This record gives sequence, structure tokens and C-alpha cells, in this order.
Amino acid sequence: MTIYYFALASRNFLLVQEPLEEVFRERVNYYQSNNKAIDFWLVPNPSFLEKAEMISFKDLVPNDAVAIVSTNPVFINWLKLRIGYVCVGQFEDDLQLSEESLNITVAPGKI
Repeated sequence: MTIYYFALASRNFLLVQEPLEEVFRERVNYYQSNNKAIDFWLVPNPSFLEKAEMISFKDLVPNDAVAIVSTNPVFINWLKLRIGYVCVGQFEDDLQLSEESLNITVAPGKI
């Protein structure tokens, strides 16, 4: 089992009000320049909120929740400080998240 850390907010807040694209662009550039694998994912309507232990988070965020999930707790803490109004937490699961599993492609020169 892997521990995943997350920042959670409404879709409107994360994708419209906050410059999340800029944050991701900066982070991807940082990871690429340091030869580090991407360890974060943007997850709309996260199913982990259906777990019994997540009921308090589900109550805090409306039905249009979006999560940024990572195996790196420092990144999630940095996001909380950078973005502000997000809920943060963690869960344990045996998910196999990767760039390939989510069909994430980073085109050179596009970031």
C-alpha cells in the first residue's frame, strides 16, 4: 500500500479562480530539469472521497470536487501554502498511478 497525499477543492476554485495551469507548468519544468518522475495527478471527482474515513472531506467540498494527488507530502504542503483555500489529507491505497496510466503526455516546448 502507498500513502497518497491530496489537496482538495471545488472545480471552480482550482480550475477557474486559481492559476493552477501555471503551478503545474512550473512544477513539471522543475521535475524535468531535475530528472524526476512526475508524482502528482489532477483527479476530477475523486473516488477516494467515497471511503468511510473521508466523509469529513466530502462534507467540506461540493459535489464538483477536484483533487491534486501526490506521493510527495512536501509538494501537497507547498500547494496548500501557494494556493491557500484547499483541504489537505492523506489516504492509503494500492493505486498504480503513473503518467502512462492517466495518459499524461508532456510535449516538448509546450510547457
